[in-house]
Amino acid sequence: MLSISHLTKKYGEKTAVDDLSLTISAGEIYGFIGHNGAGKTTTLKACCGLIDFDEGEITIGGNSIRRDPLACKRMTAYIPDNPDMYDFLTGHEYLNFVADVYGVSAAERKECMEYYGELLSVTEAFAKPISACSHGMRQKIAVISALIHKPKLIIMDEPFVGLDPSAAHKLKTVMKEHCEAGGAIFFSTHVLEVAEKLCHKIAVIKDGKLLKNGTMDEVTGDASLEEVFLELADNDA
Repeated sequence: MLSISHLTKKYGEKTAVDDLSLTISAGEIYGFIGHNGAGKTTTLKACCGLIDFDEGEITIGGNSIRRDPLACKRMTAYIPDNPDMYDFLTGHEYLNFVADVYGVSAAERKECMEYYGELLSVTEAFAKPISACSHGMRQKIAVISALIHKPKLIIMDEPFVGLDPSAAHKLKTVMKEHCEAGGAIFFSTHVLEVAEKLCHKIAVIKDGKLLKNGTMDEVTGDASLEEVFLELADNDA
């Protein structure tokens, strides 16, 4: 689904991502963990085609993000840690705008809004201007906007930040359903307990370098994810 091969991204003299390679397959929830500034957001934005990179290749569904970015973006959705949305629109207007961009039919968008609006308990907020919505409500609307064109791959940057326990539980349900239907999710998080219970695979990054990746058992062994992360983050690979 998503292949990252020898990705390198520099900002001047600083190497934000250093020769990173990962593969995320259909049906997988792949967690990406590391301290602030480790290179997580840079990697995610490169995968979405939002920033260019210096070396390497990224493909989504076999399509190169550099050579065929539109093909990649048609099958991808990105939810940043603080989604930029048109605050003057209502939730309903915003979702219809996104559906128009992706050419989603009236019937499909209606079905999506009704299903996820009820699942995430956000239907009542659709009539409000986004500017009047809480962070949690905005996050839920952003999630629905990401799902409305039925992407194969969802890329999420710290999706659980600011969500209450109920909203976080519902988001995990959405993520599981997406992957059970054959999709894939690549997301960064600081909530290690969530990653440990939710993810099929995990990758740990420090100073732009991939320290360890694989299934949860391969990465953690008999330890907890928190113990492994702290040991790796406090020591060089």
